[in-house]
Amino acid sequence: METISPTTRAALWVLFFCITMACLSGMIRHLSGEIPALEMVFFRNFFGWLFMLPFVWWAGLSILKTKRIKMHGVRALFGTAAMSCWFLGVTMIPLSDATALSFTVPLFTTLGAVLFLGEVVRMHRWMALIIGFIGALIIIRPGIEEIAPGMLVILASSVFIAAAFLSVKHLTSSEHPWAIVFYMGLFMSPLSLIGASTVWVWPEPEHYPWLIAMGVFASSGQIGMAQALKAADASVSMPYTFSHMIFASLIGYVFFDELADLWTWVGAVVIFSATFYIARREAKLAKKHA
Repeated sequence: METISPTTRAALWVLFFCITMACLSGMIRHLSGEIPALEMVFFRNFFGWLFMLPFVWWAGLSILKTKRIKMHGVRALFGTAAMSCWFLGVTMIPLSDATALSFTVPLFTTLGAVLFLGEVVRMHRWMALIIGFIGALIIIRPGIEEIAPGMLVILASSVFIAAAFLSVKHLTSSEHPWAIVFYMGLFMSPLSLIGASTVWVWPEPEHYPWLIAMGVFASSGQIGMAQALKAADASVSMPYTFSHMIFASLIGYVFFDELADLWTWVGAVVIFSATFYIARREAKLAKKHA
């Protein structure tokens, strides 16, 4: 049997990630009329953490040794804020709009690296950043359409996700990937319970399979993306992440009678093109200085 190439493995893992994330968004929308978004965040974190425990045990408990517990806490704060905004935003706007705006995460990550980590960004990437944010404006269309609060909530989620990514970037220099995931769930579960307690509604028995599935799908998706990045550089994997838009739009159309308009697709393509250019540019610079 012919060995699968690293590029193909990365592509398959990214597709798996995109499918699981699109399904997770569909589950959020499905339960949104019965379970508050902040409560779903808690169950996603708690069941996702339980799902990850066997993997941590398999890797060995020694990987959990850390001298950077405060940074794990900071990452959890950003992650909880990001997830809360995402879950809330998905209940407010079409899945295709939310997914399209989520492509701004690499833009905010690059901007954050410049502002807070002192990374140097030259003209090419500045232009890509500007074009990417223009793509977001195409979707939101301020002054032409009334700005939907859900879109601003999703953009806030992107900002917090970018902050979480930058935190993880610091942690990966010394921490095992499974340890990062373990402490994420360990801290985010009680943090998200604080928000959930303000809107708590006891789930009915038929809700628990969906809530458990949220944790399983979310953690499986994280594993998938980690495997994709392990198989090939991010610049190789990134083109396939646009499939998230396709899968989310399909779920929105089939199950929730949502149809993405032309401007959403145009904005998504503009944002994605800008982020893809940034990823390729960073990969080239990394190889040049290696």
